[in-house]
Amino acid sequence: MSLTTTLSYVLPHRLLSSMARRLAYSSNPRIARWLIDTVTEKFGVNLAEAANPDPRSYATFNQFFTRALKPGARVPSSDPRTLVMPADGRISQLGAIEDGRIFQAKGQSFTAAELLGDAADAEVFRHGLFATVYLSPKDYHRVHMPWTGTLRETVHVPGRLFSVGPAAVNKVPGLFARNERLVCHFDTDFGPMVSVMVGALLVSGVETVWGGEEIPAYGDTITRKDYRGKGITLERFAEMARFNYGSTVIVLLPPGVAEFAPHLDAEHAVQLGQALATLK
Repeated sequence: MSLTTTLSYVLPHRLLSSMARRLAYSSNPRIARWLIDTVTEKFGVNLAEAANPDPRSYATFNQFFTRALKPGARVPSSDPRTLVMPADGRISQLGAIEDGRIFQAKGQSFTAAELLGDAADAEVFRHGLFATVYLSPKDYHRVHMPWTGTLRETVHVPGRLFSVGPAAVNKVPGLFARNERLVCHFDTDFGPMVSVMVGALLVSGVETVWGGEEIPAYGDTITRKDYRGKGITLERFAEMARFNYGSTVIVLLPPGVAEFAPHLDAEHAVQLGQALATLK
């Protein structure tokens, strides 16, 4: 087990994330410049794709990290029957949900009920499909809609803030169902669809386009927000939410509605808008 993974078991994860948040939102030019330069150089951020490519023009590190892309930098798959990739990053895992269990890594899995924080919500996905996409610090950190959907409900599930890097994914049992996360339920023309925004160590928060900041505030109880009847419909490829640091998004689909693009497998590098799956 890596040192980072080992330390994440014992370190005060919420305190560390709160401290990271203060740094990320600091308007001190020295702090912002140091953080932006460090991440840009260490991870090879491609600023040429950014709507604003000047790293010195961002007032805070968080503004830089949640930067928009220039028009046309990402486009949706031209096949109107495809569900599109929700984010830049790489495939951690994808495949069938086996009797309610979701594969994490060799020897590691968790249940859809654990992930969603509700057994009844998970039942429709018992034999469905899942795709887990990991966003590294260099990636574009806005998450988009795989398919047009109307927001039904969000569920904020409190939890740990383990790292979601490959080492932790391989070693921490049920990691994605243990980390703090925001579960977003959508109704689509093929049935229910879920996008789960999974928090991670040093992730300062999750924001949605309909509700603003959703994580933090940290809490100890599950919080549900009912959006039925509010008419919040987001089109395929539209921005849905954003992370304030690298993390993971998990998409769940019900059985029998789609097939994953045949070239996709674990560790496959992906970009927003590419084909994720095709409707049957």
